[in-house]
Amino acid sequence: MSRTDFAPWQRRVYEQAVAALDSGRMGHALLLCGPAGLGKRAVAEALAQYVLCQARAGGEPCGRCRSCQLFGVRAQRDPVETRPDGSLAQPHGHSAHPDLVFVGYEWRLKPAPPRMRTEIVIEQMRQLSERLEVSAGFESRIALVDPADAVNYQAWNAILKTLEEPLPGRYLWLVCASPARLPATIRSRCQRLEMRLPPREEALAWLHRHGHAAEAAAEALEAARGHPGLADAWLRGDGLALRRQVAADLGAIAGGRADPLETAQRWSGGEDGDERLRHAAEHAVSEAAGLTDPARLHKLATWFDAANRARDLLRSTVRADLVMADLLLAWRDAARGGSGASGQARGDNR
Repeated sequence: MSRTDFAPWQRRVYEQAVAALDSGRMGHALLLCGPAGLGKRAVAEALAQYVLCQARAGGEPCGRCRSCQLFGVRAQRDPVETRPDGSLAQPHGHSAHPDLVFVGYEWRLKPAPPRMRTEIVIEQMRQLSERLEVSAGFESRIALVDPADAVNYQAWNAILKTLEEPLPGRYLWLVCASPARLPATIRSRCQRLEMRLPPREEALAWLHRHGHAAEAAAEALEAARGHPGLADAWLRGDGLALRRQVAADLGAIAGGRADPLETAQRWSGGEDGDERLRHAAEHAVSEAAGLTDPARLHKLATWFDAANRARDLLRSTVRADLVMADLLLAWRDAARGGSGASGQARGDNR
């Protein structure tokens, strides 16, 4: 994405980072965080080009020097690296720049058969630490870890010394949507740069500029709880229709008109399981709006937490149909005055 295409909230974060860099107020370790889908990765890459540029001026890279040319040469690895949801692990490919390192989901080639990893492991972080210790081809070397909340606990230990004793001109940037998942020892050593949801009017104006009708944009933005990137994705796809279907399914289960197990099979049968669970969690929030019964509110809050834990489980080796079945049985039990999310605990132990 070109900086000229940045949304206003991206531009604000980029300019804040550039100002900190130019004034010497930015350290070597940066935690760029905020809700998924706001464009944090694009900002991180634009910032990397700015740092590596040999003739930057006015807060922008020149786009013409050798460094900028190398930065723009991109290629996907073979086989292509993907995230657990099927999207590209490196959206624009790896850069040909020798001092720009992207760390993300990679293939595990041994033991056979090869498969995509579902987390960032210690071998990757050890290799990263070694690369950051090697002399840079240009003046600086940047490592970008995305998503940083996919790094497992053991892997963080492999990079801790690099965080504590950085070499001059080395930068380690962590991009994540859930900074709370990072160890406190890592968070405390990083300078935090947060991308927040924009004001409603700014988000609506951005959606209008992207071709969405006013009424549809307002509906999608409300459904997405003010998240313009999510609203845009739903408007371009079938996200709103899926949201309505999820609400109908949960209503049918609560009313005894649908079998939770049959619904679980349908929910787990495609590649939209995570999005269904996101809609399901939001449905619990909407159900809680205006309620005053403490017991009912507690059950909805418990189930909301269970739905979000189920999203995490879908990224593991646990069978999706079992995750969905436990969650939907818990929804039925909660509607009947049962124990709520007790079924989710069974899913956690599988």
